[in-house]
Amino acid sequence: MDKNIFPYFKDIEIKDRELFNIFFLEFQPEASEYTFTNLFIWRKHYRFKWSIYRDWLLIISDKDNGSCHAFQPIGPTPRKEAVLMLLEWLKEEKKQNLPAIHRCEKKIVEELLNVKNIIIEPVREHFDYVYLKEDLIRLEGNKYRSKRNRINKLSRFYDFKYEELIPTYIEEALKVQEKWCKQKKCEDDISLNDEWDAVKEALFNFHSLELKGGVILIENKVVAFTLAEMLNKHTGVIHIEKADPDIPGLYSLINQKFCESGLKEALFINREQDLGIPGLREAKLSYYPHHFVEKFNVGLYNA
Repeated sequence: MDKNIFPYFKDIEIKDRELFNIFFLEFQPEASEYTFTNLFIWRKHYRFKWSIYRDWLLIISDKDNGSCHAFQPIGPTPRKEAVLMLLEWLKEEKKQNLPAIHRCEKKIVEELLNVKNIIIEPVREHFDYVYLKEDLIRLEGNKYRSKRNRINKLSRFYDFKYEELIPTYIEEALKVQEKWCKQKKCEDDISLNDEWDAVKEALFNFHSLELKGGVILIENKVVAFTLAEMLNKHTGVIHIEKADPDIPGLYSLINQKFCESGLKEALFINREQDLGIPGLREAKLSYYPHHFVEKFNVGLYNA
């Protein structure tokens, strides 16, 4: 039997990108998790695996410690059958005491509201922040004054230029990440160390993943970079954004410049979640999101 037909799951490989994108392009996800890039660069941390059940793409996080949960099935509506099957499989085959599907979008949760033995919980720390791209470019009004001030101050002290991220800049972008990690002591923080691995995966596979990106150059040296792609036909998603921590204002600058030049077809920009980190939440709220992509955990109780 094929190793990628349910109940068999296989590891995610770069060659799977075309198949995943067939599902994502047809069914237009809203949550930032549902891009091949995100799943691929985080595959080692989450131990992502995938399978096909009828018309649905199934994704699980199958960790070495015995913990296993799923992501929402990607495929045609209604998806209730796939959700219930997956929860039962997690219970019976993976021996999960609390079988659950994480990072579910609201539209799939609405299919499950009257289903017996299902518990649905919103997870605020995983809500995606979505902005009007034009707001991030113009930075108009009093609410964006601090952003404009940071950019103006940087402009007074530095002669910078913005350019599209091309393979020539990959090595220098890695150095920016290394400097950032050194200051943040990534080696002492498991989550930051895993993020460092994800950044390297994205940069090393920049061409194969067909990512878009931008860099800020000062004295012809990369001091900030961003990596992004289209999430759905209306929304771009920023996967990675890093800057030299010794130069204030770079994050505001590269965010603005990339929105001006990259992902021209996007109306909205998804800047992903805050993970419950207070400083990150404050930073994302300071850009005044247009809306959130709510995400939920769906569990099977009395399992």
